[in-house]
Amino acid sequence: MGRTAPRWLLALGLLGSLTAQAASPVWAVRGTHNTVYLAGSIHLLPAGDAVLPPGFDRSYADSARLVMEMDLGKFDPMEAMSWMMDHGTLPAGTNLRGVLGEQRYGRVSAAATGLGLPMSALDSLAPWVVGIEITDLAYEHEGYDPEQGVEEQLVRRAENLKSDMRDVTSAWRRGDAARLAALLSSEYNSFPSLYKPLVTDRNRRWLPQLEELLRANDNSLVVVGALHLVGQEGLLDLLRKKGYQIRQLD
Repeated sequence: MGRTAPRWLLALGLLGSLTAQAASPVWAVRGTHNTVYLAGSIHLLPAGDAVLPPGFDRSYADSARLVMEMDLGKFDPMEAMSWMMDHGTLPAGTNLRGVLGEQRYGRVSAAATGLGLPMSALDSLAPWVVGIEITDLAYEHEGYDPEQGVEEQLVRRAENLKSDMRDVTSAWRRGDAARLAALLSSEYNSFPSLYKPLVTDRNRRWLPQLEELLRANDNSLVVVGALHLVGQEGLLDLLRKKGYQIRQLD
């Protein structure tokens, strides 16, 4: 799961706690003999505003290991593309219009057309793939640089992107966990069947791995998607229920 931390950081996002004062979005979990810093990534940062909050220097310098949900050093774009083509296309005899219905298809078509993306390229793809394609392209049009991102995460909404992403980035920088939970989970409220396998179940699978790191002798910096940390059944909540002491760096 882990690998030795290089002397540079990709654009990692860290979550903060609920406090009245300004805080750095870095959580420190006290282990038996060490500290594990929990970091939550946001998918994209603006190209002109990609400087990480101050707490990163402290947590990174104090860690012997960097652990990421997705190991970018082992990421193979061609393998990912092949997997997406195998799992992200609709069954023969179906199309996007039939799956979405006329009203939703019209909204998707309008969003795609506005971005210069032909629907002919999307009609055979599963809705979740179409959502990623439209959302990523819309973020790029709004000035968000994918090279500044941390890890991929599913974002379904293609309306009010600039305002929404500004809200997410602002809440992330000031460590406002409640606001992050509300913003990042809003789209899943319409699809509760997705939230459990993609978020809750994965959190519970990761918990034993975090506890293993918390029993080690050296410190670690762990990075996961921001939605995995906040709210009920988030990793911070699960760790608190286990009795671990958690504090936020200022």
